[in-house]
Amino acid sequence: MESSGGDEGAPGRGPRVLVVGGGIAGLGAAQRLCRYPAFRHLRVLEATARAGGRIRSERSFGGVVEVGAHWIHGPSQGNPVFQLAAKYGLLGDKELSEENQRIDTGGHVALPSVSYASSGESVSLGLVVEMGHLYYRLIDQSREFLHAAEAPVPSVGEFLKKEIRQHLASWTEDEETKKLKLAILKNFLNIECCVSGTHSMDLVALAPFGEYTVLPGLDCTFPGGYQGLTNCILASLPQDVMVFNKPVKTIHWNGSFEEAESPGEKFPVLVECEDGDCFPAHHVVLTVPLGFLKEHLDTFFQPPLPAEKAEGIRKMGFGTNNKIFLEFEEPFWEPDCEHIQVVWEDTSPLEDTAPPLQDAWVKKLIGFLVLPSFESSHVLCGFIAGLESEFMETLSDEEVLLSLTRMLRRVTGNPQLPAPKSVLRSRWHSAPYSRGSYSYVAVGSTGDDIDLLAQPLPVDREKAQLQVLFAGEATHRTFYSTTHGALLSGWREADRLIALLDPQAQLHGPRL
Repeated sequence: MESSGGDEGAPGRGPRVLVVGGGIAGLGAAQRLCRYPAFRHLRVLEATARAGGRIRSERSFGGVVEVGAHWIHGPSQGNPVFQLAAKYGLLGDKELSEENQRIDTGGHVALPSVSYASSGESVSLGLVVEMGHLYYRLIDQSREFLHAAEAPVPSVGEFLKKEIRQHLASWTEDEETKKLKLAILKNFLNIECCVSGTHSMDLVALAPFGEYTVLPGLDCTFPGGYQGLTNCILASLPQDVMVFNKPVKTIHWNGSFEEAESPGEKFPVLVECEDGDCFPAHHVVLTVPLGFLKEHLDTFFQPPLPAEKAEGIRKMGFGTNNKIFLEFEEPFWEPDCEHIQVVWEDTSPLEDTAPPLQDAWVKKLIGFLVLPSFESSHVLCGFIAGLESEFMETLSDEEVLLSLTRMLRRVTGNPQLPAPKSVLRSRWHSAPYSRGSYSYVAVGSTGDDIDLLAQPLPVDREKAQLQVLFAGEATHRTFYSTTHGALLSGWREADRLIALLDPQAQLHGPRL
């Protein structure tokens, strides 16, 4: 580690800054700081062998699949990920079109092209559309309690169930159709678990739910892979900034640390790595996932975090959403099919009886997206959230393939359906430096906890300024769980440091 040879205030010598985590928040912070010559003593410590964090594209099936982040949510001018992707030339004409940017989906997932039921029959798309529109109305209503004096129930799940019960009372169809309508609604609820990265919508707080902000634009993907974006940011950084395979063990803060190469110089922070290396710094920007922070809360900070901040981290929600890719020799779906829904007729949003995971984990799978054509193979991408998703991570590829082959034969009514020829899946809960997918506002917490997590240490700024700063998707109050929330949070903390050094600095846009 080169020495800054003097304290932070010495003329011509900038502060020593460490960014912990090389996801889009850490990369965004580093790129922004590198624009200022004062921040030439900058390092990014990344625990793994690659940059990108929860943005992870892999070459497979003769194309690129997204193991992590899938879409740009709300690709329009107010979205910095969209702007950066456009600047780097990573999007196609359709994604960049004005028309695409103007579409307002209200954050709703598109309705399926085909819906299969567990009996092997197809579900009437008319019924799916009717239930889809009912569901969208209810989920929109659940966003309206932000400024209410009091939420009627603690969770989004309880609110949805209460409303569904009232609708059920007015349905006039036969019992079988009513059951099917409830089963379709259960599928939409499972989709919502994937969107929110939670096991159950009963865990998601109702009052703050509307604070999450949906940007305009039809969600789009990167033709060459999402990781192209983080690779471009990485390529823009000076050669020696990134340090890979450097997991951090403890952040010692509020101290007075020295190093042999800089006699007499004092650093308030010392970052101790798992391999024993120690990096003294004036400022540390911490961008690790909330799941990692939750798991290591008791040992990661020395001295421990202030009680209020630690409690906020414990209360906030962080769950798992995984993908399972299935490769087929030949498609069993129609050429224009984009989204396959799977409805389990014996399930209902009004019944909480969870069957044992062993046999029933597949029932949490929401169905499949048909991925755009690969060179010579046909690929479906299934999504699954929650405890069932975490259970799936413990199974072998063979077990997953067998379970999904059985399930597809059952729902298509074709016992001869050829098995997929290969499977690839994410395992975000098992990933030691993620421990899940993304954050949500859990029952018992509010947006204030997100802002609390984003507050730098120490809390008393009079004595010592900005020793540990916090960034990452879980620190953005209105865009949590997104890549644009993560990027903006990295910029926010970089700007905080820039303003400390140069209060007159004209901070770079785009800012939302």
